[in-house]
Amino acid sequence: MSKKQKKVLWRILIAAALLVLLLLLPLTGWLRFALFLIPYFVIGYDILIKAFKGIVNRQPFDENFLMAVATVGAIALGEYTEGVAVMLFYQIGELFQSYAVGRSRRSIAALMDIRPDSANLLGEDGEITAVDPDEVEIGSIIVVRPGEKIPIDGVVVSGDSSLDTAALTGESIPREVRAGSEVISGCINLSAPLQIRTGREFGESTVSKILDLVENATSRKSKSENFISRFARVYTPAVCYSALALALLPPLVNLLLGRGADFTVWLYRALTFLVISCPCALVISIPLGFFAGIGGASAQGILIKGSNFMETLADVRTIVMDKTGTLTRGSFEVSGVHHASLEDKQLLELAAHAEALSTHPISRSLIRAYGSEPDGTRVTDVREISGQGVIARVDGREVAVGNAKLMRAVGVEPIDCRSVGTVVHVAIDGAYAGHILISDVIKDGAREAIDALHEAGVTKTVMLTGDIRAVGEDVAKRLGIDQVKSELLPADKVEAVEALLAESQKGETLAFVGDGINDAPVLSRADVGIAMGALGSDAAIEAADVVLMDDDPRKIAKAIRISRKCLRIVRENIWFAIGVKLLCLALGALGLAGMWAAIFADVGVMVLAVLNALRALNTSRL
Repeated sequence: MSKKQKKVLWRILIAAALLVLLLLLPLTGWLRFALFLIPYFVIGYDILIKAFKGIVNRQPFDENFLMAVATVGAIALGEYTEGVAVMLFYQIGELFQSYAVGRSRRSIAALMDIRPDSANLLGEDGEITAVDPDEVEIGSIIVVRPGEKIPIDGVVVSGDSSLDTAALTGESIPREVRAGSEVISGCINLSAPLQIRTGREFGESTVSKILDLVENATSRKSKSENFISRFARVYTPAVCYSALALALLPPLVNLLLGRGADFTVWLYRALTFLVISCPCALVISIPLGFFAGIGGASAQGILIKGSNFMETLADVRTIVMDKTGTLTRGSFEVSGVHHASLEDKQLLELAAHAEALSTHPISRSLIRAYGSEPDGTRVTDVREISGQGVIARVDGREVAVGNAKLMRAVGVEPIDCRSVGTVVHVAIDGAYAGHILISDVIKDGAREAIDALHEAGVTKTVMLTGDIRAVGEDVAKRLGIDQVKSELLPADKVEAVEALLAESQKGETLAFVGDGINDAPVLSRADVGIAMGALGSDAAIEAADVVLMDDDPRKIAKAIRISRKCLRIVRENIWFAIGVKLLCLALGALGLAGMWAAIFADVGVMVLAVLNALRALNTSRL
C-alpha cells in the first residue's frame, strides 16, 4: 500500500470512529451540526476541493461534483449521518479501487520485470565496469553472470549456459546457448558466465520494445472504452439536470395543484438520485478490465498492443496462417533416403561432401544429416550448376547431387519419389545411386493448435504458402486445416486475405498469423495481425497487432480465449452497472430508495465491478 493510500485509510478509520462516537452521544441542535462537520471534513475535504476546482475550471460534471452536492445537501437537510456515511463509503470504494489498480499494475510489473538495471561492459584491458545499458555501444562486449538479466540483444562470443526465458515467453523450459547463439534482452542467465557482443542499442533491444508495447497498450482504446468515455460526458450532465428537475418540478406542480410543495422531500430524493448516478463503476472497471486482460496475456507470452485489438481478436472466426515459420520450423531436414544402391549413411556422406562449399539451405540440411563437417581435402573439381545442383569429385569418384534436370544432364534417368517434399537425386560415376527426401518439419504442437482453434469457435482455418500444391496440401491434411492456397507470392497472399475478408459475415473478424518479416503487408491488411516467433524482429513488432513471444502455435487459441474472457468480463460490468444504476435511479426518484440504497448503487457496484475486472488477470488455465 502506498503512502497516499495509507493516508486515506487513516482518514477513513478516524472518520468512522468519530461517526460511531457521535451516534452514541445524545446531541441536538447546532452542537450536533458542528460536531458532525468534523468527520465530514476529515473524510471529504479532498473531494470538496476537487469539486470546487472543477467548477472554477468550468468542468464541474464529474463524480466529485456529484458527491459534494449530494452530501452537502444531505447535511443542509439535517441528514448528518447519511451525509457523512455517503462520503465515508465513497472514500472506501475509491481506496479499494486504487488498491486494486495498483495491485494489477504490480502484478504486471512483476510478470514483466525484465528491464535490467546495468550492463557489465568488458574493457580492452579485461576489466569489467558496470554501466547504464544506454551507454553500451553496438559491437561492445558485455559480461552476463549467472542470475543476471541479459541487458541488450546480441550474440554469444564465449561461454555455454542456460537461459530462463519465462518472463518473455511464459515457458519454464530453459534455453541452451553457446558461442554463436543469438540472445535477446530480458532473459536470465542461469548457470555460467557469458560474453556477448551487442547487436543493437539498448533503446532498440527486445526488452525495450516489449516494455514500450505494454506501457502504451492502454492508449489504443476499444469500442467499449470509447463508448464509456462518450457515455460519461453525456450521462453526468444529464443526471445533474435531471436531479435539479426532480428537486423543483414536482413541488411546483404540487403548488399549482393546491397541494403541499414538500420541497424537503423532493430535494432529498434529488440528492439520493445524484449519489446513485455516480458513474464510477463504469469509468473505472472497464479500462481496468482491459488493462488486466492485457497484463494477463503478457504473463503468457502474448503481447496485445491495445484493448481495441483485444476486442477485435475476441470476434475472430477465420484464421489465416502462413506455413513456413508459423506451422513448420522453416528449416529443412532429411526425412528419408530411397532407392539407394549403397548404405544410406554412405550416400549421405558423399552427397554432403559434394555440397560442402554450398550455403544453400538444402546443402546445409544434407551436412546436418551427415552429422559432421565434411573434410574439404577429399573434394575436388566442384562445379555448381545454377538451378540444377552440384557435380564434384569425392575421393576420386564423380558425384552429382541435384534435381531431375541435373540427372538427365549427366545421362542418368532419375527415379520419382512418391513422398511429398524436396527430392535430391544422387548419381555416382554416371550411375543412379538413389535420392534423398528433404522436408520442412512441422512444429511440435501445430496439430494441437489447429484443434484448439476449432474448439475455440474458429469456423475456418486457411493456410497460405508459396510452396508447390502437393507440399501445401500434404501439410494441411496432416494438420487438419480446412483450406489451403499454394504457390503464392507475397502480393498473392494479400489478395487471398482480401477475398476472405469479403466473405466474412458481419461482426466476424479475420486474423492472419505469420512470421512478421516476409508477411508484413498481410499482417497489416488483416483485421488482426499476429506475429509468431518474432522476438527481436522489428518488422513483426511494427506490423503485427498481437505478438506471440515464442513460436508456439498453440498460443493463438490461448490469445483468443484470453480476449474473449476479458471482453465477457467487461460486458458483464457494463450491463451490471447500468442495470443497477437505472433500477436504483427509478426507485430513488419514486422515494422507494434512500441514501443507503444510493451508497450500494455507487460504492457497492463499483467494488463488485472492480473485483470482477481483476478476474481478467488470471489467464493461466485458459
